[in-house]
Parts: sequence; C-alpha cells; structure tokens
Amino acid sequence: MRVAFVGKGGSGKTTLSALFARYAASRGGSVVAVDADINQHLGMALGMEDGALPRPMGSHLTEIKEYLRGDNPRISSASAMVKTTPPGRGSRLLHLDEGDDPIHSRFAVTTPEGPRLMVTGPFDEDDLGVACYHSKVGAVELYLNHLIDGAGEYVVVDMTAGADSFASGLFTRFDMTFLVAEPTRQGVGVYRQYRDYAADYGVPIAVVGNKVHGPGDVAFLRDEVGDDLLVCLEHSAAIRAMEQGRPFTLRDLEPANALALGRLLDRLDAQEKDWARFGDQAALFHLRNAKAWANRATGEDLAAQIDPGFVFGPTRVSLSG
Repeated sequence: MRVAFVGKGGSGKTTLSALFARYAASRGGSVVAVDADINQHLGMALGMEDGALPRPMGSHLTEIKEYLRGDNPRISSASAMVKTTPPGRGSRLLHLDEGDDPIHSRFAVTTPEGPRLMVTGPFDEDDLGVACYHSKVGAVELYLNHLIDGAGEYVVVDMTAGADSFASGLFTRFDMTFLVAEPTRQGVGVYRQYRDYAADYGVPIAVVGNKVHGPGDVAFLRDEVGDDLLVCLEHSAAIRAMEQGRPFTLRDLEPANALALGRLLDRLDAQEKDWARFGDQAALFHLRNAKAWANRATGEDLAAQIDPGFVFGPTRVSLSG
C-alpha cells in the first residue's frame, strides 16, 4: 500500500511520516519511506545522520529512466520519458520484496529502526532559474508508476506542504492520503483545499489531528472536518525530544499516541487496492502532460507511450496490439 502524508507547513507531517514508517516496520511490514518535500527532513526524523543519507533520486533521473524503460518499444529513449510516462510491456517493474534491483540498491538506505529511506534531494542553487522542484519529485512519480507493491508492503511519502502537491498527478498515486491538521483555521483550510481537489479523482483522505492539547481541540477538528477525522495525536514530550535530536524509539511514545499510529495502519490496511483506477489515472495525467508541455519538450507524440495491452497490478497479461 502507498500512503501520502500531506498538510500545512509546520503541521508535523514529516514527523508523522517518520513515526508511521517506524510503526509499520515494527509490525513486520516491508517499508520504504520517501522524502518528497522541498524541505528534506525525513531522514533526520528517521534517525539518520546527514552523511548517511541515500543518493538523491532527483539528481539521477536519466539513470532511473534508463533502467525503468527497459526494452519497452514505445519509449524511444530516456530523454523521451517524462515523469508521467506509464509502464508498458517491456518496462522494468519494481518490487519491495526484491530490493536488489538498481533503483532500491542505489537509492535506498536502511534506517536504524528498519524502514528504508529514499529522497528526492533538495532544491539547491544549481536549480535556480533552471528547474522547478517538481522535476525532482517526478522521480517519485516514476517510481510509484513502476512499483508493484503487495500485502504487508508500504511506501510512505512525505509530500510537499499545502496544496502544492496538486502541481502534478502524484497525488493520485496513493491508496490513502493522511492529511495532518493542527486544530487551527489554517490547518483545516489546507484540508478543505485538498478535499475539494481530490474528490474528482476518488482519492481517499483521512484527517490526522496533530498537536492536540485537549477535548476542545478535538471538538474543533470534528466540527470542521466531520467524519474525515480519523484520529488525533496529543501533544507529546517524546516527539518533541525526537525533533530536538534526543534519542528516541517507539517505546518512548505515550500510549495514546502509539494507539493512534495503530489506527492509521489499520485504516490503510483496510483500504481496497484499486489497480484499475491507478492505471486509468496514470494514462489520464500522462495525456494531460503530453498535451500541455511534454510533446513540445520531447518532439514526440507521447500519447503513443501508453500501452493498451498492459495491465497494472501483480497479475499482468500479454495482449496483442
């Protein structure tokens, strides 16, 4: 299952992404955590030192594209492969339980409590005036498009803050989206934006209240988001200590917050995997990007990259045509 953590900047989505990844791994899941935020702090939240971070995917897009396209005859070259290019027959697909492929082996490292970490890489001075951050995040979209994840396997993505996540089709690449909201008007404002954008695409959303100090905060969130409020995490001294760089393990969490992480995992596990929707939306956003800019940028009609005989999911069939 793939899950995105989104929310207003400062809401705690990076911290909750890290806590959830640790928790899912502690329950025996195979977990890859992906830092797709322009502020690259997920590795720190997972207990990694700066020098131990993996190679940034966003700086090696050509290498990633060259591997994933395989011998797919519909993709003429890595340069003709854009962030929305879907897999087809001949493409190389990725599996979390086969982590020896060049993508996982070169761009993922194992963190102290088990989850593997992948990062897009920061937006730095070399990118100014040349590229936007979404070109780096495109590596994550390609990764998810080519990933076949199974039961007990989780990809946890810390997304960019606010509604900026909708600048690409990446928001449709998840089985579940957890929107982290503080009990403030600004926090629930981002929720309303996300809810309205996502509704047209069948993207399931649940709200995670964060930094809650008491029943009044819970009541505020319930009044504002209704049944979308799944769970609340109370203000936590253990989490604050983790954010300050002090030693931390899941055993340090307050019981109520540990239970909240369990409810998040249960909700994700209960979500139906819809490979058909995933494939349909991959084609939809690829066609949109092709028409808007990618055909012009590559000099090709990228609609031809869509393979009508390819079926998304763990059971794939070869069809003629």
